[in-house]
Amino acid sequence: MRQPWRVAVVGGGIAGLAAAVRLRDRAPAGTEITVYEQSGVLGGKLRTGELAGQPVEFGAESFLMRDPTGAESAAVALARRLGLAEKIVHPTVGQAALVIDGGLRPIPGGTLVGVPGDLDRVATVARPSADADTDGGRPLVGPDADVSVGALVRSRFGNEVVERLVDPMLGGVYAGRADDLSLVTTMPALARTARVEHTLVGAVRAAQAAAPRAPGAPVFGTLAGGLSTLIEAAVTASGATVRRDAAVRELTPTGTGWRLTVGPTRDPELVDVDAVVLAVPARPAARLLAGPAPAVAAGVGALDYASVALVTMALPQPRLPELSGFLVPSTEGLLIKAATFFTTKWGHLRRPDGLALVRASVGRYGEEAHLQRPDADLAATVHRELSAVLGTPLPAPVDGHVHRWGGALPQYAPGHADRLAAARTALRTAHPTLVLAGAGYDGVGIPVCVRSGETAAEEIITALGGSAR
Repeated sequence: MRQPWRVAVVGGGIAGLAAAVRLRDRAPAGTEITVYEQSGVLGGKLRTGELAGQPVEFGAESFLMRDPTGAESAAVALARRLGLAEKIVHPTVGQAALVIDGGLRPIPGGTLVGVPGDLDRVATVARPSADADTDGGRPLVGPDADVSVGALVRSRFGNEVVERLVDPMLGGVYAGRADDLSLVTTMPALARTARVEHTLVGAVRAAQAAAPRAPGAPVFGTLAGGLSTLIEAAVTASGATVRRDAAVRELTPTGTGWRLTVGPTRDPELVDVDAVVLAVPARPAARLLAGPAPAVAAGVGALDYASVALVTMALPQPRLPELSGFLVPSTEGLLIKAATFFTTKWGHLRRPDGLALVRASVGRYGEEAHLQRPDADLAATVHRELSAVLGTPLPAPVDGHVHRWGGALPQYAPGHADRLAAARTALRTAHPTLVLAGAGYDGVGIPVCVRSGETAAEEIITALGGSAR
């Protein structure tokens, strides 16, 4: 009689837990699922804390409601599966601003992550070099090529559009710079149209026209009560055994599966399983792959990450603009790269006492030295810069929190998608029961991580002989 499947999920972030839920739903009854989390806390970059007696996100803040096809996103589908759909809430204020010359200017509409499809609409924040975007008689990008976003936009619209629009918008997502980030990975819709269109304006408009749109439909959502409720519900639904403070230090193929070496070097625990979902960032994944798949490890390990700090403070009755927040170009010389006015943006967080929750993101790729400052120094600098941008002294915070995320945001260099595809193909060929998931390989954001974990689970089910459900 066949024994129940034993599957290890290495990494207790949302990708790993989404994989565990999908395994529970689709794998044969009795499948044993164990989640190994190196830290003592599940959720990865989803971390709901408390400030001034109120839940507040110390990690990811929200998720996209729709995927690129127009269907509900994987995050919404998972929330529905977990019985949390009724807890989804949406921003009540959507307008954000850019810091330009020390002051706030509304982010122009009609752009694709800052890349304009109508040059006149961005004139309030940047002066495009329109004469450079001419039709050269061939597509902007070759059929198999990848370039940096910054290189493409600079060549067509000039420096100001990159520095004042594209760079801060990409930086708000990746804490990186447009000149270093892959067009194919960070802006796939634009990459597709750039392989057909002869001008960047034409490519942006084609990408916008191809995107499914539902007028008035909310773009973003979050969960009332905090995103950690998604983690808790996923753990329950998966029925997995969860091992916290359990570092997996080695993966060894056994011929019929995998042997995990878990725990401290002096007292290791050896665990045999049939398959492994490896849902950890690139560097720890590369270390675990170095033994069974060294070539794959080299490809995966090429992905680098930026570190950031999130400084959140509770301010008594400040005078805040009716904005969801603002983004800061690196040319402004501020430590802050983005700020969110939580209690303005999210109606469910507003308080009758007027206390405002404000969060600032600090740190760009290559500037990690700034994050070595003590918490009090970071918080004081953020408070001072917020006051300067808003043009009014802010009151002293009544509560605050600094959360540091080391190696949080992937930096997708041009060619990343091809390198990852080659690594996954090699891994699938050599070891079909060991699958990579989440952790920034496929992009950022909760829906991408959920979809990556679910896809990994499906691959494991196929490798082990198919679903019994």
